[in-house]
Amino acid sequence: MRIGMAWTGAGQVRRAATAGALVVALLGIAACSGTAPGGPTAGSAPPSTGAPPTPTGTPTGAPPGAPAQVPDVLRFTGTTLGGAAFDAAQLAGKPVVLWFWAPWCATCASQAWTVAEIAPRYRDTVPIVGVAGLGERKAMKEFVTEFDLGATPQIEDSKGALWKRFKVTEQSIFVIIDRNGTVVHQGFLDGEALTAKVAALAGA
Repeated sequence: MRIGMAWTGAGQVRRAATAGALVVALLGIAACSGTAPGGPTAGSAPPSTGAPPTPTGTPTGAPPGAPAQVPDVLRFTGTTLGGAAFDAAQLAGKPVVLWFWAPWCATCASQAWTVAEIAPRYRDTVPIVGVAGLGERKAMKEFVTEFDLGATPQIEDSKGALWKRFKVTEQSIFVIIDRNGTVVHQGFLDGEALTAKVAALAGA
């Protein structure tokens, strides 16, 4: 019985000594790596969070004054009736009104007065751009002159490319695009309704 007890005591002493040696070894590893056991070793990259790294001092958003991202709806070009190149990308970040008209259209003529009146007022906040189609260039230019629309960009679309792009099948149609590039209206508007919508967009 005494022999068994002595053997048991000796085993406990060995186990205690082994455990002590293990603790010393782990503390030695921690001292070399500079981190707690189980953490990343010195010089290793931190665990990935799934987000791209952001350089120190660099904001995550676009810097002030950076050009607005061009939505697909404004990725088109054309030529104005005055012969100048027109790129709709320059309108990105603003609400935009596209006015599809034809030179022989009586309804377009009645709306032209409203467009001529409000377009200069909202030129910098809600640009209005005419898209002339279904007619001859000479008649389109005469229409612009008659209704004093020279201060408003008027794109010649006698081939109907932009009319097809925006699925316009009749005139007069207004396509209103908000500052995020979403079409918020497509259809007829009388002068009063057009003025109200443009004013609301300017204040949004």
